[in-house]
Amino acid sequence: MRFKPYPFVMAWLAASAVLIAVFQSPYLGAAPWLSAVAVVFAAGTAAFVGAALVPKDRAQMQAVLAHGLLWAGAISAVLGLLQYYDLAGLLHPWTTEPGAGQAFGNLRQRNQFASLISMALIAALWLYERYRTGPPQRRLLWVGIVSLLLVAAAASTSRTGLLEVLAIVGVSAFIARRERQARRADPESPLRLPAPLTLLSWIPLYFAIAWLLPQLAGSGVDSMVQRLSEGAPVGHSRMILWGNVLTLVAEHPWTGWGWGELSFAHYMHSTLYPGERFVEILDNAHNLPLHLAVELGIPAAALICGGFLWLVITARPWRERDPFRLMAWGLLGVIVLHSLLEYPLWYGPFQMVFGLCLGILWSAENHSEASAWPWARTLPTVAAAVLLAIVGYASWDYIRISQIYLPRDERLPAYEEDTLAKLQGSWLFANQVGFAKLTLTSVSSSNAAEVHALAQRVLHFSPEPRVIVKLIESAQLLGRHEEARTEAERFSIAFPLEYGLWLEGKPIDSSAP
Repeated sequence: MRFKPYPFVMAWLAASAVLIAVFQSPYLGAAPWLSAVAVVFAAGTAAFVGAALVPKDRAQMQAVLAHGLLWAGAISAVLGLLQYYDLAGLLHPWTTEPGAGQAFGNLRQRNQFASLISMALIAALWLYERYRTGPPQRRLLWVGIVSLLLVAAAASTSRTGLLEVLAIVGVSAFIARRERQARRADPESPLRLPAPLTLLSWIPLYFAIAWLLPQLAGSGVDSMVQRLSEGAPVGHSRMILWGNVLTLVAEHPWTGWGWGELSFAHYMHSTLYPGERFVEILDNAHNLPLHLAVELGIPAAALICGGFLWLVITARPWRERDPFRLMAWGLLGVIVLHSLLEYPLWYGPFQMVFGLCLGILWSAENHSEASAWPWARTLPTVAAAVLLAIVGYASWDYIRISQIYLPRDERLPAYEEDTLAKLQGSWLFANQVGFAKLTLTSVSSSNAAEVHALAQRVLHFSPEPRVIVKLIESAQLLGRHEEARTEAERFSIAFPLEYGLWLEGKPIDSSAP
């Protein structure tokens, strides 16, 4: 019996969730375990949906997926350009206003914005044949959307986005050349992509746009050329970041520091790095294999990444000819490339696309056989229902817990008074409740022990100045002077500006709840 890879994909996703659960930190309670399972569960559910898009009679659904990506990218591109030219206020409150020269739509930052634009470009390439064979207006619409996406990619000034554009253009030009070679051998062979030279012309066009955009925006706006030439600010480079993470991996190579513990490990290791220290709170290694290694250990990282690599090798993407599967490989490639430089899989839109790609590329080979499995028909429905229940609970709990972080006059009427006392019992946001309680509590000799214990727990969640100060002050009141000195030394290295303000008795941050 021939091996069916699709069940292996689901088993691999489940095994990843188990590994995350086994190696989770005991300090973080249930929230990391639930979030990890929810991520894998969401990707698994999307994989089932992706599998349903594979048969030939689902061409319309495949077009819906491609158009969804295309228009999501186009709408984000418009939002990003409005932000870039400081015109986003016209759409308030439907989008953010980061200021002139910043473009990221309604995503968290420029690299995620650039990845969405890149995925939309891939969808546009898959749809090229449909638009090319239609009326002239449709062809012009395709050209307009692609131009808009290239402009938005340049406006992002994302170096990750630049790599993605170069990869998309290069691979697409290779496939387009292969199509034309096949056409010479068989005049009936279809041409699904623009000419190779047309595709390659996107690269100089991208750089021309990247040069022109800041000229039109005025002074003080960063350009892609400037970001490439100047690099990252002092203490912010990925080389320093990865060097710090490798040092932490060497400390606990087998089991890691625990799921979600990187920021705590980075702070605790402040006095021990042999070279430069990454100056921000470091909660992700900005490289997926490295992040898995530092938090779960090298064996778990090798198993998870090795399983995925094995799937890719056995699928032989270099032999692929089906256009829809090629689009899925392209989307997966964007997410993987981004994952080697940052953390897109920490966000829902990329998780869902990742799951869809898994379902498309590793679906059951024989759907009639797959439908004979007892659970094949009911599992996707059950999975979707459970996922909806999780999302519903998370939404309700988020609204409830977020009240403590809002001004009193903006809170729901039921939470205007005694807000903190009404927010106990959260599974997903227990850490946020603990953080709020800690920052709202003044340290005294009567509560020093309670504050100290709480500060130690919250330090694993967010090792930031307000938490560290509470830990030092409560340790001093408890007579733990050596611990207070050690924490003060770490504080001075990790946050020198805030440390100086604390010594002078000035407020560190007024944004506490």
